[in-house]
Amino acid sequence: MRQARRPRRRHGLHDEGGLGPVDRRRTLVLGAAGVVVAGGAGLATAGLGGGGEPAAAHSSLPPATARIERTTLVEKQDVDGTLGYGGTGTVAGAGNGTLTWLAGPGTVIPRGGSVYRVDNKPVPLLYGKLPLYRALAEGTEGADVLQLERNLRALGYTGFTVDKTFGSATTAAVKRWQDDLGVTESGRVAPGAAVVASGRIRVAERKTNVGDRVGGAVLTYTGTTRMVSVDLDVEYQRLVKKGAAVEVELPSGDTVKGRISSIGKVAKEGEQDKPTTVEVQISVAGQKELGSYDKAPVVVHFIANRHSDVLAVPIGALLAQGDGGYAVQVVQDGRVRTVPVETGVFTDGEVEISGSGLTEGMKVGVPA
Repeated sequence: MRQARRPRRRHGLHDEGGLGPVDRRRTLVLGAAGVVVAGGAGLATAGLGGGGEPAAAHSSLPPATARIERTTLVEKQDVDGTLGYGGTGTVAGAGNGTLTWLAGPGTVIPRGGSVYRVDNKPVPLLYGKLPLYRALAEGTEGADVLQLERNLRALGYTGFTVDKTFGSATTAAVKRWQDDLGVTESGRVAPGAAVVASGRIRVAERKTNVGDRVGGAVLTYTGTTRMVSVDLDVEYQRLVKKGAAVEVELPSGDTVKGRISSIGKVAKEGEQDKPTTVEVQISVAGQKELGSYDKAPVVVHFIANRHSDVLAVPIGALLAQGDGGYAVQVVQDGRVRTVPVETGVFTDGEVEISGSGLTEGMKVGVPA
């Protein structure tokens, strides 16, 4: 598939090649106007320009020809995006003590791994949605107990029933976990004793330093999988669908396959002359293909429509007519005739056409 150049764009969708649309009455056109005018001018210079009416056949041949093809044209829209690890979360320290160790930027921390240390005692990562907002001990009940027990089981501590009740067996499992961590074997889990996140985290930025007292933000983090974020002009939201395939062009010019994973439901109002946008997230399965890029500008090629089994010619074959329409110069048996055409989609240097008597394999004039 053709790889596009990387013109800079603002929010939303932009015409391919940085040019404007040709005819809003027809199917959405991608940057053909300038090319058509140039092509028409080139043929006109060669003696092939015509008026609004079909010209009589003549023998003045164009400088070059191209065949009319029957093909599938893919209509693309190019949008700026950012490749990164997604939104950030903040880890806040709780309790008393001094920070004695802190994971550095870029560190990936799994379940049970240390996020930071207070008085040289580790504060591990647990998976879940509920923060440790209260002390969990024998007799406590609730969804946060269930979350803790699921983590204990995942870390290899068993001998209890995974439910919403903190029983004596849970106490015993917590003590074994605390013993392995090297902290006081109290059998209870206090607020601040662990960090809770939805899964593995990647440290984005330290917010404090070793030697500082605990309190306030300790660090920020992201997920561990890179994705592409696009602020899409709401005017074009109808062109994207969850699960749809896209291409992502990296700063190197290489392209990777992606898929729309989410489309924001809440629009963000633009400031000053910027448009209102929704956030579109794009997942990329081939993470290794992304190299080491982080917070990198990319161009996303959205596939808006596919036009199957259509006749197409190079855009340069179009001649601008006096009535605002277009025509092509058909070359047959050493003669040339001008045939008015209706245009459809413009993409990848080709244009969809239809016109009286036009068939696959015919030759049309193009600039040299």
